Amino acid sequence: MSANPSRSPRRVVIVAFPEVQLLDIAGPSSVFTTATKLVGPKKPGYHVEVAALRPGPVATEGGLLLQATVPLARVRGEVDTLLVPGGMITMSPDSELALSPHLRRLAGRCRRVASVCTGSFLLARAGLLEGKRATTHWLACDALKEQHPGCEVQGDQIYLRDGRIWTSAGVTSGIDLALALVEEDLGRNVARQVARLLVVYLRRPGGQSQFSVQMASQWASRAPIRDVQEWLPEHLQEDLSVEKLARRAAMSPRNFARAFRDQVGVTPARYVERMRLEAARASLESTQQTVKEIATEVGFGTLETMHRVFKRALGVTPADYRGRFAAQA
Repeated sequence: MSANPSRSPRRVVIVAFPEVQLLDIAGPSSVFTTATKLVGPKKPGYHVEVAALRPGPVATEGGLLLQATVPLARVRGEVDTLLVPGGMITMSPDSELALSPHLRRLAGRCRRVASVCTGSFLLARAGLLEGKRATTHWLACDALKEQHPGCEVQGDQIYLRDGRIWTSAGVTSGIDLALALVEEDLGRNVARQVARLLVVYLRRPGGQSQFSVQMASQWASRAPIRDVQEWLPEHLQEDLSVEKLARRAAMSPRNFARAFRDQVGVTPARYVERMRLEAARASLESTQQTVKEIATEVGFGTLETMHRVFKRALGVTPADYRGRFAAQA
């Protein structure tokens, strides 16, 4: 629950800047304003302000204009929550945007600081993620790790809290984050009602790996291993043991396994599992085959094996995955 015992609304300051992702602001703002309407005057809700380097219209990433109501330099007094959205521009090491001094100053007077999507890069450049666990959009995780090695990046989280610092994954996860903040402040019942009104999950099942491209492995640098990689997609039903793959590459199993890991970055068994997982995902999204038929078709063999791989890799069952991503007739 909030430490604020009064009935005055909690002040939420959302930072805006040129080319900001509009949904990173609109999503959380809708959560806060909906919660405020639900609790009415009996409980403290939220007062949302949009602050930028200067007041006035701010061009968002999609070209729509957002009205900033207050300049960052003039944000004074207590701030309950500082929320920093993202945008593609934030990922560039050169995109300082002159925000760091303001973020550091405001963070010092806030109860909590949060970022949506690649807004984590702005927090990190302001020194607010040093020694902290954080997440960001799955596409940006490696860049955040590389640019800010002092931050422990956890790429599969929808949102993550480390002390008073909250970070979230890509775009719509700002809604998940805001619902968690509302639950902390006003209780689970209010957060659940807000989720129902906005037609979203109160807690989204699984992590953000279910939305990312799993085949992050690289192509081998030499022909024997690369040839096996090219051959694999059309032969997923076959026996793909190290011995069989090594025979195709005309190598000994031991030498093949070592060379494959060195060149591709994962073991042959893990690579084959990823290939089968990707094939299963594609079939679940685009066909009417049963889950059992797909398990056989892509080489998992049994439904239980496919179920186990999906839960471990994506955090959801094959049936749940199909329910979310299958193309609707």
